[in-house]
Amino acid sequence: MHILLTRPLEDCSEMIVKFKSLGHQVSHLPLVSIEKVVHKKINFQEYGGLIFTSANAVKFLNHEEISKTIQCFCVGEVTEKKARNHGFQNTIAAEGNVSNLKELILQNYDLSDGPLLYLSGETISVDLDQQLLNEGYSVKRIINYRVSQNQNFDREFVKVLKQNMPDIAYVYSQNSASSFLNFIKSHQLETIWMGTNLMCIGEKASSILNEIKWKKIFLFNPGEEEFLLYKI
Repeated sequence: MHILLTRPLEDCSEMIVKFKSLGHQVSHLPLVSIEKVVHKKINFQEYGGLIFTSANAVKFLNHEEISKTIQCFCVGEVTEKKARNHGFQNTIAAEGNVSNLKELILQNYDLSDGPLLYLSGETISVDLDQQLLNEGYSVKRIINYRVSQNQNFDREFVKVLKQNMPDIAYVYSQNSASSFLNFIKSHQLETIWMGTNLMCIGEKASSILNEIKWKKIFLFNPGEEEFLLYKI
């Protein structure tokens, strides 16, 4: 099977190795770039817990300033793994979406435990901080990274892709979906995806790419990539 992965290389290198070890062909088309956002110094002692809706939010923390025993609420297993790799010991993961993460916080974090610090990207699909504020929680959101869409793509890659279209393509965000659509249109590839299964995280991402004719569109959570190979 020919698989197209679209995350930055750092975020999907393990998956590339895994899929290749299973005998699949893997192509890599990074649709977005991730960069750190400089923000005001954080006094982490003021907070009783941290919220991460992305592994990138964990990546761009000043880890040496934080107690590794602080409670961490992670949107999914991939984000939790990143937190664990950075030494956080008290982590709990939802099932890959923000609605589940909110319920996890409501069930496991008492208002008396102090304010929560929500680390996120510049663009979020769900206003989790506002929803928790409505529930009576004290929440501070800090933006510590931003995502930019890649504009320049290797013409040789496009040529090879046209000759061997992927059976499956994974898209991880609305930004990635918008960049993918721009890639498709700018290289006049609109009509050649009918044999490709599109895997999107969330309906908002998939809706951006609905104008392209795909074989099928699936919604998935991070960590389910390998499982989805057996559904098509």
